[in-house]
Amino acid sequence: MFALTSPRRLARAGIVGMNRRNVELIAQNNPRHLYPLVDDKLKTKELAEAHGLNAPRLIGVVRQTGQLRQLAEFLTPHPQFVIKPSRGSGGKGILVVTGRDGEDYIKPSGGRIGFDLVARHINNTLSGLFSLGGKPDVAMIEALIDFDPVFEGYSYEGVPDIRVIVYKGFPIMAMTRLSTAASDGKANLHQGAVGVGLDIMTGKALRAVQNGVPITTHPDTGADLSKIAVPNWPEVVELAARCQAASQLGYLGADIVLDRQAGPQVLELNARPGLAIQVANGVGMAPLIDAVDKLHRDGKAPADPVARAKRAIGGLLAQP
Repeated sequence: MFALTSPRRLARAGIVGMNRRNVELIAQNNPRHLYPLVDDKLKTKELAEAHGLNAPRLIGVVRQTGQLRQLAEFLTPHPQFVIKPSRGSGGKGILVVTGRDGEDYIKPSGGRIGFDLVARHINNTLSGLFSLGGKPDVAMIEALIDFDPVFEGYSYEGVPDIRVIVYKGFPIMAMTRLSTAASDGKANLHQGAVGVGLDIMTGKALRAVQNGVPITTHPDTGADLSKIAVPNWPEVVELAARCQAASQLGYLGADIVLDRQAGPQVLELNARPGLAIQVANGVGMAPLIDAVDKLHRDGKAPADPVARAKRAIGGLLAQP
């Protein structure tokens, strides 16, 4: 929708560009001293626990190579888990194990790996192979999400997530990211995942894109993407608003997953969320950003994050 057009036309359509994102939304609203709270996933986990935010259970943390000697025994009671670098980005360095068969660990694709490969992956993580700037890191071991059956058939070998953009406490735009064969089972749009814009008031699908091109069905499963409707949508939006209040970042991307039993869970927080969500929604964020700024200027912005979420669900622009 937005390809091959002029900057003036994009501005008229309410599209937020990179300059406004970097100079205004990020630089003016996200103090740099707060970045470690979201750039370091272990700190994010601690933040979630301190503020009572639902998140996948942390099974353990590997900080030193010497711990690998006890790892096989430690993992014995955990047939399913996810290993991720604390300071990784873009889905790099994430290893998902969905089951065990004897000495083998089973991957989502059905492939098998031995403990030696699991240990090597963690060792690479500790050495900084997957971290920002290549700095030494720690490996987090989390419980595997049992994703909600509402997404059955909509994602390929991976857990779909929901990205909610929160600006100054108000959730303003959302999408779900669905993994594909091209994205290697990761919910990363830059690697070929599908982005489906979600109505911020209802959680229902608006439109879908892959690599910026509109699509109607999932490229691998053939599922009709227009049928997506996220259950318990108010809980998702409220959780995103509470994440912003906990982090104190003015412009935040909250990545949320739906667990079959535990409901919405905070997966990650992002201090520099991208702009592709506008393409997935087919509309720009500028009018919503301006509406939020006006609420704050007029002193009409509720202090409570849940109240802000309800305002967003009720139709932010429709309110007087």
